[in-house]
Amino acid sequence: MANARDIRQHLESLVNAAVRDAVAAGDLPDVALPEAPLERPKDAANGDFASTLPLRLARAAMKPPLEIARAIAAHVPADPSIDPPTVAPPGFINLRLSAAFLQRQIEEVIASGASYADLALGRGKKAQVEFVSANPTGPLHVGNGRGAAIGDALASALAAAGYDVEREYYVNDAGTQTDTFSDTLYARYQQLFGRDVPIPADGYPGEYMVELAGEIKREAGDTYLSPPGEAAPAALGQLGIRLMVDRIRETLGAFGVHYDQWYNEKSLYDAGGAFQEVMALLRERGHLADREGATWFTSSELGEDKDNVVIRSDGRPTYYASDIAYHYDKFVRRGFSLVIDVWGADHHGHVSRLKTATGAIGGNPENLQVLLYQLVVLKRGGEVVRLSKRGGEIITLDELIEEVGKDAARFFFLLRSPGAQMEFDLDLAVKQSSENPVFYVQYAHARLASMLERAREQRLSAEDGDVSRLTQPQELALIREMMRLSDVIETVATTFEPQHLPHYAMSLATAFHAFNDAFKQQSDPSLKVITEDEALTKARLRLVLAAKIALARVLGIMGMTAPDRM
Repeated sequence: MANARDIRQHLESLVNAAVRDAVAAGDLPDVALPEAPLERPKDAANGDFASTLPLRLARAAMKPPLEIARAIAAHVPADPSIDPPTVAPPGFINLRLSAAFLQRQIEEVIASGASYADLALGRGKKAQVEFVSANPTGPLHVGNGRGAAIGDALASALAAAGYDVEREYYVNDAGTQTDTFSDTLYARYQQLFGRDVPIPADGYPGEYMVELAGEIKREAGDTYLSPPGEAAPAALGQLGIRLMVDRIRETLGAFGVHYDQWYNEKSLYDAGGAFQEVMALLRERGHLADREGATWFTSSELGEDKDNVVIRSDGRPTYYASDIAYHYDKFVRRGFSLVIDVWGADHHGHVSRLKTATGAIGGNPENLQVLLYQLVVLKRGGEVVRLSKRGGEIITLDELIEEVGKDAARFFFLLRSPGAQMEFDLDLAVKQSSENPVFYVQYAHARLASMLERAREQRLSAEDGDVSRLTQPQELALIREMMRLSDVIETVATTFEPQHLPHYAMSLATAFHAFNDAFKQQSDPSLKVITEDEALTKARLRLVLAAKIALARVLGIMGMTAPDRM
């Protein structure tokens, strides 16, 4: 009997075999078989899967689709995975999973445990997800939080789909923004020693810069104080960047995000770094040109609208040059098969030229996926929240975590497609009711855990439950929903759309609540989870255990906790 991971392919093979048998029997003409993958019917009453093959065969077979559907259905071999197929206008073949197959999935979930719904889709290929990578010139804001939730959940889904995944944060510790940060920090540092020094016109005015300068003064005194009028000491700027990175690391840790690699931009320009190597490669391949005192990447010859400067006339590399070197390091030096960059939507214009450069340096542009996410609008009481309580200019991720918690923040950030602008309802995120989808999902897990705990108190166990006793519609519906998790993981891993995870979590929670509430509303004691019928109780406890595992699995992929009590 097939299992949940390959049931779709198994059923497709049954339908294709039925077509061949129908041809051999003379019920259908021998024509080329078109591609017709099984679909999920919109109405669950029509079954678990539907084949549209009769509709696709109609023209070649010169028969009505419904007649073709009947001919194929008549030849579908008996199989323990499904009930006898049915047909429906205008030419669907509907397939319903058998109760025996569904019951067996409970054992598969329990046996798989924390690895339930894992796939071999990635076949161990190296994948890298680089996300957040905010300039270390200030605290993370709520927009960075959305990128963090998206990137981390996507990395977890890819790992579940069989990829060897690395999470990476690219630390922009080189370039003009770093210089401006250093100059701003030094101005604030000097002010603490009584010097009347303004911050740069394009500097960072946030209060956090004053706090950072104060921290350095407390720890190092006047160590970094140069004579008046002299430039900021390089060591001060480097220290400031390190301290900001530490703060970013701490914030992301509180958000449940942990990286395998913190990659410093400066390392691209160190001896043996990727920059010189990739520039030499591009020149060797004829992709660089020197003109107007600068070095240009001749991207127009590779299909772009224009050429782009990679080394300015003063000898400094551009942001684009850094990205080319960085992706050369990803694809060529470190050998990632799949690279995903999670960026803010304001980087949209950079995507095409980076893909072009990736092809020029020996990578496959198709294996570079750039996921762009839109802005976040915070609302409280129906009004837009524009200013931070503390800093004034930005609302930090730390503040959001403090107000609603990391689980609610992550769930809401994932709920919408990355490409859609989202409104984050702060009031809803903390509401302790089913209106709040986070509460609704986590409460389902807590209820599952509570049932198992109550059973243990009554010395009841799910260990030897006979799942063949589970025939109620709500029981089978819950199993069907649990089975969908592998499909959801595959969808996320192939479309790079993590919003499917929270929507699935809500559907699974709904199936459980329907299962539990239906039994609670019945006067018949045999329709409760814990009943006087010990054998039936053990069977239902086995289903409860499996549902708890499946729900904890999707919550874990989203980076959320699975509470046992609420």
